Order: sequence, then structure tokens, then C-alpha cells
Amino acid sequence: MAVQHKKPAPAATVRNNYFHSSPPIDQVGVEERASRFTKRSIKKESKKNGLLLVLNMIDLTTLEGKDTDGKVKQLCYKAMHPHDAYTTLTGEELPTVAAICVYPSMVKVAKKALGDSGIKVASVATAFPSGQAPADIKIRDTKYAVNEGADEVDMVISRGKFHAGEYNFVFDEIAAIKEACGDARLKVILETGELGTLDKVRRASDIAMEAGADFIKTSTGKIQPAATMPVTLVMLEAIRDFYYKTGKMIGMKPAGGISKSKLALHYLVMVKEVLGEDWLNNEWFRFGASSLANDVLMQLVKGKTGLYQAANYFSAD
Repeated sequence: MAVQHKKPAPAATVRNNYFHSSPPIDQVGVEERASRFTKRSIKKESKKNGLLLVLNMIDLTTLEGKDTDGKVKQLCYKAMHPHDAYTTLTGEELPTVAAICVYPSMVKVAKKALGDSGIKVASVATAFPSGQAPADIKIRDTKYAVNEGADEVDMVISRGKFHAGEYNFVFDEIAAIKEACGDARLKVILETGELGTLDKVRRASDIAMEAGADFIKTSTGKIQPAATMPVTLVMLEAIRDFYYKTGKMIGMKPAGGISKSKLALHYLVMVKEVLGEDWLNNEWFRFGASSLANDVLMQLVKGKTGLYQAANYFSAD
């Protein structure tokens, strides 16, 4: 009797099966564990060091239709000189932020303003924030940002395709954008507020990393809820599992809704306990925020002088 050999499954089918095999998430367990990170006691010196680290991890961001060259230049000055008065008061230099994040049309302005400061220029792309555009437009958008000087690209996934179960489409689109980035690092925004469940957050995280993401990022900041600790914990665990499987480090960027120093410190505790100290630097962890920077500066001044400065001591952006 002749032996019948099965044809190998198409690559697309193999990938689809893999994406469906992301581990199920225990929502109650995740929420309970995330809440425990907020109960850690942080001593005074550790708090100061943590605040300095948070400041150095911020992607200072302006993504508004009313952005002007002048506003971006002002933001770049703040990135390089977070709070001149702090240095005058204390004699200590503050670290810069990690990056300035702007639209592609503002990349060249930011690049020139930042000069040789070492601060990165990140640009959103791929029809941010909706992602509703044809693939060729998304690729041109990405290449334009990189050609203007972007060091990093923050793309959005096609959430409609993801919800329709078209995981191969989402994978292939991320891979194509990664190729268009060239040497620029790629942050993949999942827009977790539109994904709905922690299981979907885990699956989207796995797809993004397998497709070539250098970072995975929670949100655009335009949809609520944005970053939350349970969502970030699920993404950190996905990064950990990917590292165990491949030996490749992937960065993490919670964005939107993190405006207070205390909350940012809780995030650092979570990163350390889930991923370890290797991720506690701005090469592998970022905060997508603007108002967070002012609260960090306010807390640093308070720690040094014992007094809070009024909000009008800090630039709005």
C-alpha cells in the first residue's frame, strides 16, 4: 500500500497557528500582581535616583495639528535643559530626556534644534493615530520620516485587521515597515485601549516582536484607556518570554496616562522585577509623556529644597 505524504502547511497557516497559540492571560491574576507593585516602599535616595532615571527615559512628545516650528524648538530646548533653575538651586546637572517625538513634518526641525545633544528624534508614522491608510502610503510616510533624520519610528498597527483575525496581514505590515526603517529603531504601537482584552494584548505583542519590532508600545495617547499597569505587565511578560525563546531584547514603552512621578516609579519597580536591571535604561524602556517631566522636576526640587515650586516655574511643554 502506497504511503500518502501530507503536503507541508503553507507558511501563512503556520504563522496563523502560532499567533493563535499565545498563552491565555489570567486577568484577575495580572491585576492582582500589578497592584502589588504599587505597594513597594521606595526610600529617599532610591526615590531620587529613580526620578532621575524616569526623566532620562521620557520621550517628550508633541503630536498636535497646531504644532509649529517654534513649539518644537521650545520642546527641544526643554529636552536638553529640563529645568535650569534646578541647577542654579542645587549645583547639580540633570539628565536630558531620551527623545523628542514629533510628526514626520517636524523631524528636520527637531533634528537641527537638538544638534549633537545625543537626544534621539522619534517620529510617528503609518497614518498615526488611526493607521487607516494603504500600505504604500504607510511605507512612504515611514521613509519620509527616516530621510528627514528620524532615529526612531513609532508606527501603529492596523487594529481593524487584527480584530478581523487577519494576523498575517498585521505581521507582514510590521515587517514591511521595519524594512522601510533602515537603521532607525521601530516602536510598534498596539493601541491597547482598542484591543479590548489582555489576551489580545498578548497576541498583538507576540506578533509585533516576531515581525521585527525593536520596541512594543501601549498607546498613541489619543485613545482611552491608554497605558495601564496590568496591560504593561502583560507586555513585559511577553518580552520576557520572547527573550527566553530567542535571546533578543525588546524594548517597552508605556504611553499616555502616566503623568505622576509616583506612578512612573511603580512602573520601574515592575520592569525590574519582571525583566531585570538590564532593561532599566532608556535604550530598552521609555515613557511616552510630556506632563510627566514637569512632575518629576517638581519632585526633585522638593527633595532638594523641601519646598514645591508652583506650576508656573515650569514650561507648559
